[in-house]
Amino acid sequence: MSMINWDEFEHIHVIKKLKQILSAWWSIDVVFTDERGHIRGFDNEKNAFVSPVVNYLVNREVGQTNLADLVTKSIDDLRISTNRYSLKKWDIAGFDVGVFPILIQNDYVGAVVALGFFKDENFAHRLQEIRERLSSLGCPPDAIEKSMPRLKFLDEQDRGHFCELCELVSQEIVTLHLEISSRESRIKELNKELGNRFNYDNMIGKSKPMQSLYSLLDKIKGADSTVLIQGENGTGKELIAKSIHYNSHRKDRSFVIQNCSAFNDNLLESELFGHVKGSFTGAIKDKKGLFEMADKGTFFLDEIGDTSPTMQVKLLRVIQEGTFTPVGATEMRKVDVRIIAATNRNLKEMVDKGTFREDLYYRLNVINIRVPPMRERKEDIPYLVEYFLQKSSETGLGIKKVLTKRALEKLYDYPWPGNVRELQNEIERLVVLSGDETKLMAEHLSPKIIEAGEKNKVQGSRLQGKLKDALEDLERDMIREGLRRTGWNKSKLAKELGISRAGLIMKVEKYGLDKRRIIR
Repeated sequence: MSMINWDEFEHIHVIKKLKQILSAWWSIDVVFTDERGHIRGFDNEKNAFVSPVVNYLVNREVGQTNLADLVTKSIDDLRISTNRYSLKKWDIAGFDVGVFPILIQNDYVGAVVALGFFKDENFAHRLQEIRERLSSLGCPPDAIEKSMPRLKFLDEQDRGHFCELCELVSQEIVTLHLEISSRESRIKELNKELGNRFNYDNMIGKSKPMQSLYSLLDKIKGADSTVLIQGENGTGKELIAKSIHYNSHRKDRSFVIQNCSAFNDNLLESELFGHVKGSFTGAIKDKKGLFEMADKGTFFLDEIGDTSPTMQVKLLRVIQEGTFTPVGATEMRKVDVRIIAATNRNLKEMVDKGTFREDLYYRLNVINIRVPPMRERKEDIPYLVEYFLQKSSETGLGIKKVLTKRALEKLYDYPWPGNVRELQNEIERLVVLSGDETKLMAEHLSPKIIEAGEKNKVQGSRLQGKLKDALEDLERDMIREGLRRTGWNKSKLAKELGISRAGLIMKVEKYGLDKRRIIR
C-alpha cells in the first residue's frame, strides 16, 4: 500500500468545507494524525485554529506528545471494539476530543482528531479545572479566557451530526488516497505490460492506434526515406517528426522546421532556398536558406498541403534531385536532407481535384504515418491527464493535483476537436483556476465540455421509433465503441458484455462492424 500524502488534505475543497462547518457550528478544531498519533499535514503559517488554547497546545511539544498518546490508545481500543470512533477527555487540556480513524483496507493508518468540546452535560465544574491546567502549562491568560466561551456541550443530536461530519472527513481522505493509488497502480501495470511503449519520447498513449504508431516509428529508425505525416491539428505531428529525427543516424545534425502556410510564395522561397545580395529590394546581403542549414540533417515541412503549384515544383526538385537555386542566383546548390512533411489536409483528394501535384505526392508519401485523433484514442485520456498534471506540479507551485472521477467522465464525453493540444490547454486552465485546491472537480471544466456531457445524456434519452430498432442501435454503438476500446480483442469485450465470444462475432457480422470497415 502506498504512503498517504498528508499535505494534500488541507487543500481539498470538500475537507476544507467540512472543517469550516465544524468550526462555525461548534467552534471545533480538526487536525490529522498518523497511526502513532503524530500530527501530520500541519503548517503553522497556514493553519488557523478557532480556539487559542488548541493553537497553544498543538504548537507545544508537551501537547503534541500527550495528544499522540491519546490517539494511539484510542486506535488500540477501536481495534478490539465494534465502535467506529472514540470520544474521550484530553487529560492535559481538560476538554474532550473525538478520534475518527482513517481505515484503508482494514488497516488503521491515521485519524481525524476533533478538539475542543464537552460530551457530558455536567461540564460546568470542569471549566475551573481547565483554567488551572492550562495556566500550569504556561498558556497565556487572555488565550484561556477567549477559549472558554468556545467550549460547547454537544447534546445527543448535535453529537450525532458532529460525528457524521467527522466521519465524512475521514471517508474523503480514504477516497482520495484510493483514487491516487488506483491511478498509480494502473500506470505501473501498464508500464509493466508495455515496457517503454506507454511513453515514446514525449508521446503518451497505451491505445491500439498509438501502439501501432510506436511500432512503425521503430521500423523506420534506420531508414532515410521521406515521410508524410497526416493528421488533424493538435494531434502532435511535430512531436512525431522530432522523434523520427532524434532516433535516426542524423540525430546529431540539424532539425529544421518550417510552416509552409506562414509566408506567401516569394517570402517562402527566400526562407527555404535563401537569396543572393541584390536579388530583390531589401536583400542587402547573401542569406542561407533553410534547406542549406538542414544539410546532412532533417527538414520538417509542416502544412505542406498549403503550398502553391509553383512552390510544389521547386520542392519536387529538391526532394528528387537534392538540388535547388537560391533566389537571384544562377548556380544550383546540392544538399543531403531527409524530408518529413506534414499536413492536416487530404492530399489524395487534392491530387484528384488537381490542387496538389501527383508526382510530389508520391515522392512525399514513401512512408505514410496517420496520427489518430483524440476521439479514436480516448483510453489514453487518463494517462495524458496524469502527464499534464505532473508537468504542472513541476513547473508551478509544486502542488500535485488530482482529477475526480466525475471530471474524468466529462473528458471522455467530449469529442476533442482540438485533439491533444486542446486537452493540454484544458488541463492547464483547470490547474490555474483551481488555485490551492488539489482535487479538480467537474464543475471547474470549460462550459463546452460540461455541455457536451449533458447533450450526450439528452440524446441518449431520446429513443424514438420502435423499441427493437432503438435497442439494436444501442447494441451496435456499445459493440463498436467496445471494439475500439479493447483494440478489437473480442474475447475481452465478450466478457465485458456478458455474452459468448461466438455470440459477439455473430453480432459484429450482423452490424457490419468488421475492423477494416470501421477504421476507413
